[in-house]
Amino acid sequence: MAQTGGSRKVGVKASSLLDGRTLVTGGSGFLGSHLCDKLLAQGREVLCVDNLFTGQKRNVAHLIGHSRFEFLRHDVTMPLFVEVDEIYNLACPASPVHYQHDPVQTTKTSVHGAINMLGLAKRLHAKILQASTSEVYGDPKVHPQTEDYWGHVNPIGPRSCYDEGKRCAETLFFDYHRQHDLKIKVVRIFNTYGPRMHPNDGRVVSNFILQALRGEAITLYGDGGQTRSFCYCDDLLDAMVCMMQTGDDVTGPINIGNPGEFSMRELAEIVLELTGSKSPLEYRPLPADDPKQRRPDITLARQTLGWEPKVQLRDGLKETIAYFRSLIAS
Repeated sequence: MAQTGGSRKVGVKASSLLDGRTLVTGGSGFLGSHLCDKLLAQGREVLCVDNLFTGQKRNVAHLIGHSRFEFLRHDVTMPLFVEVDEIYNLACPASPVHYQHDPVQTTKTSVHGAINMLGLAKRLHAKILQASTSEVYGDPKVHPQTEDYWGHVNPIGPRSCYDEGKRCAETLFFDYHRQHDLKIKVVRIFNTYGPRMHPNDGRVVSNFILQALRGEAITLYGDGGQTRSFCYCDDLLDAMVCMMQTGDDVTGPINIGNPGEFSMRELAEIVLELTGSKSPLEYRPLPADDPKQRRPDITLARQTLGWEPKVQLRDGLKETIAYFRSLIAS
């Protein structure tokens, strides 16, 4: 049984350690909950850990009672004592709205959380994967971004708690690898979307879809010409699981994302078309340190993982729109 020094356990089963037990931190979040589904479908036992700051119980409600699923409410900034053989570290608020709400806690989640999960992996001799981010590149001077680019990040801006927290977490992962021979995997996740996105996360895909469905003005920042690349969640998780299954010599970092590049204005127009909405476009000032361009070079992912995204933006948006329609209806 998991021991957490007072952490609260919800909907769990009593069992001893089985082969193939995976810890997913941030497991009731958008990506974490889909990862739990995927790992269970592969026959693994899954321990989902989340403090429910941005994660949502409804994302894993369908898994409560599953014979190989366990949910543990716990904050990764505190030590965790469990028995697993691999760890996916996804715990951290990932949208500006959420990570700027309590920037000190955001940095602690990335840094203290990494230290605690790395310490657990060291004790258990477990593989551990860090869900890093394209934000480590900041507002890039190199386009598209390759893994050997060190980035252009403001260390004292309003986004720094997330950007620098994730950069420090990568440093910790590679120091544990060099100093303790820990089996690490680091993936840098670019913009990802799909069902179960938090409706209030302030990210562009969820914002545009909800504004369109509600008939509200779609908010564009600057002139709407800044670009992003959008990867559907199923594609991204295929890459993440594939990365975990690579040999110990493959550490990353590896970019995971869709290299298709769209301006914010183009995305808004596609969302309006797919929803049938008549929402107007409304332009607002560009936020501080908001990157102008973001597109991954996924050459390394293709060569190392044999992976590339399959879901086209329109197809993924249709699934995401259907999810938000059902959310509004309920």
